[in-house]
Amino acid sequence: KSPKGVCEFADGKLKLIGVFMRENSKLANVQLLNLPDYFKNKPPLIPALIRNDKLIVPRGDDQLMSGDVVYFISEEEHIADTLEVFKIQTQPVRRVLIVGGGRIGIRLAQVLEKKAVHTRIIEKNKARCEELAEKLNKTVILHGDGSDQELLKEENIVDVDVVITLTNDEETNIMTSLVVKRMGINKVITKISKFSYFPLMLTIGMEQVVSSRLSAINTILQHIRRGQVLSTVVIKGEEAEVMEAVAQKKSAIVGKPLKNIKIPPGSLVAAILRDDAVIIPTGESIIQPQDRVVIFAVRNAVGKIEKIMEG
Repeated sequence: KSPKGVCEFADGKLKLIGVFMRENSKLANVQLLNLPDYFKNKPPLIPALIRNDKLIVPRGDDQLMSGDVVYFISEEEHIADTLEVFKIQTQPVRRVLIVGGGRIGIRLAQVLEKKAVHTRIIEKNKARCEELAEKLNKTVILHGDGSDQELLKEENIVDVDVVITLTNDEETNIMTSLVVKRMGINKVITKISKFSYFPLMLTIGMEQVVSSRLSAINTILQHIRRGQVLSTVVIKGEEAEVMEAVAQKKSAIVGKPLKNIKIPPGSLVAAILRDDAVIIPTGESIIQPQDRVVIFAVRNAVGKIEKIMEG
C-alpha cells in the first residue's frame, strides 16, 4: 500500500503524508512520546490524526490506534524508513490504467509518458478518445466503460500496478474502484470532491483518495493568506491547514526561542528551512528573518498564526 496522500514543502525536502493505520502495524496502541523507540532515525512529527471522522491534534500521551488516518511530517531522506515502520510498502510504478480521459486524466498521462510509465486510458466518449490519441504519444487509448469487467479482463488488469479513476462523476469513480478492487487490484486511487464521501471511502476499503476540490482550495488559500505564504494544504475538508511561509523581520515569531512565543493552541511549528538545511525545531530553536517555516494549525488558529507571521 502507498500513502493516502503526499504534499511537499521546502522544495520537496519535507513531506506531509497521510497513512491508514492497519491492525498489524507495530505502532498500533503506541503513545506518541514512545515513537523514538520504533525508528532508526528521527521519528516523524505527527501534527494530526483522524479517528472516527474527527480531527485530533494529539499530545505525547495519546496513542495511535488501528483505523486512524495518521498525518506525519518527515524529511525526504527518512520517508522510506518511516513508511516501513508504518507497514507501508512502496513499489515502483511501471504500468498505470487511468479511467476517464478528461483534463486531469490527460495531464496525468502526459506526466507519466515523460517518466516512461506504460499508460492506458479508458474513455467512454469516442470523440474524446480521438482527441486523446492526437495529444498523447505513447499512451494507449481504449474506448469503453471503465467498470466493464469484460473489458478489464481483456486488458489484463491484473498486470497493472495502479488504477486511477478520474471521470467527472464521483459515483462512477467509486463504483469503478470497487469493481477493480474486487478483481484483485489493491492499488486504486479514486477521485472524489464531496468531503462527506471521505469517511465512506475508508469504510468500504478505499484508502487512496484524491480531491480536485481540495487542490483548488489549497491554491486559493495560498493567495488569500496574509504574509509571504508559499503554499498551504488543508486537512479533513478545511478543519486544519499546513502552511509554508517566509518569516518576516518584524514577525513576532522571529528572534527568540519558540518556547517564549505564544503559539496559539491547536498549532505548532513543524519545521524550519534555512538555506538548504531542514531543522526540526525544539523549544530552544530561534527562527531568523527569511527562514521558511512550516506550520500546522487548526482552523480557528489560522488567523492568529497569520498575524504572528506577518508581524
